Amino acid sequence: MPRSSDARRLALALVLGLLVTVGCSNRSDPGSGDGSPIEFWSFSGINQAAAVADYERAHPEIDVRLTEVGSSVETAQALVTALSAGKVPDLVLIQGDDLPRFVEEPDNFHDLRDFGADRIRGDYLDWVIAQSTAADGSVIGVPTDVGGLAVAYRTDLFAAAGLPTDREEVGALWPTWEDFIDVGRRYTAATGAAFVDNAATSVFYQAVNQGSMKYYDEAGEPVYRESAPVREAFDLALEAVEAGITAGQSSFAEGWGAGMQHGDYAALAAPSWMLNSIRTNAPDTAGSWDLATIPGGAGNWGGSYLAIPANAENPEAAWEYIRETQSPAGQLDHFTDSGALPTTPSVYGDERLASYTDPFFSDAPVGRLYTDSLLGLRPFPIGRDSSTIGQEFLNAITDVEQGGGDPEGAWDRALENIRIAIGR
Repeated sequence: MPRSSDARRLALALVLGLLVTVGCSNRSDPGSGDGSPIEFWSFSGINQAAAVADYERAHPEIDVRLTEVGSSVETAQALVTALSAGKVPDLVLIQGDDLPRFVEEPDNFHDLRDFGADRIRGDYLDWVIAQSTAADGSVIGVPTDVGGLAVAYRTDLFAAAGLPTDREEVGALWPTWEDFIDVGRRYTAATGAAFVDNAATSVFYQAVNQGSMKYYDEAGEPVYRESAPVREAFDLALEAVEAGITAGQSSFAEGWGAGMQHGDYAALAAPSWMLNSIRTNAPDTAGSWDLATIPGGAGNWGGSYLAIPANAENPEAAWEYIRETQSPAGQLDHFTDSGALPTTPSVYGDERLASYTDPFFSDAPVGRLYTDSLLGLRPFPIGRDSSTIGQEFLNAITDVEQGGGDPEGAWDRALENIRIAIGR
């Protein structure tokens, strides 16, 4: 996982090229509705190309030009630069942790109430749509998904280690994160191989997302320094590293996908949208995976929003894309295609979701498992710099895990890097 400074440099290089592309595209007057293309920026790893392809098949007269900018952090930074330059896409996907900085400046975006967002806002989980609603009441984004949690594990590798493989029995092995690490010790002792892909995202990022408070308090003040849940999650990740149970493969890095295919690790934290990444990276392992309850029982990793920048040249067409693809029916269709868990609770009882199983994951009851993981979730405040703060904690853990950094000083290094990055 790149350090935040590296990510910013990469995002800047990417956005310079993107701004040239957007600025030079031969498009007609704003919102003309004459078939001019929709310029769509997304981050990678979540298969937005499939959703775009489905939309274009239903609307062959529409050209949606998808650009996968990079990671969610890089995409947000590219958007910041684009907004400053005045050359923006028509549509952009913003990850939830990156959203607050944009909600604080709603004038940079179309208020989606002008297109009819007020008529559909009741379709979405109230705590999710609230995150894209600015202080003045304007709605700058429509939620695309939430990231209910589970652990994906290799049944063949578990069996070889003498561990149970039944999903109910496996989930019972780790009611807590300490238990999860202990199972990892058993697995590694039996096999000599890594148990989990990495400590940063598969331990810290899940544990920290299960508390009622994370990096900010209800008043919007940063509390990451004194937050007991954050420190506890950080220490759990370092414990996993010290136990020697991790493969040190950062999520979405090249080695991570190859390791998944080759069985270099046996488990990873898998929000619902991750399932497609597993299928894509490890196609030969179909039927060897299953899904079990996440330690702690509930949580959320991810969730994104579609927004339309104020200077978009084709906002009406962008809104039609949002309206159709993010309707309850559209989100349900996308779930069955990609595993992205709907933010529209009216479909949670739909038979296609409630009884949905996935043969790639040993016919795991994906719909039930992931919606259940949201039932005990206690939403926490997200602040302007939540993404940056989280990235620096991840960087500090990864430095210990991959670079041999001193675990004793990792917490203090993370705090100092956060102070430098956000100024407080």
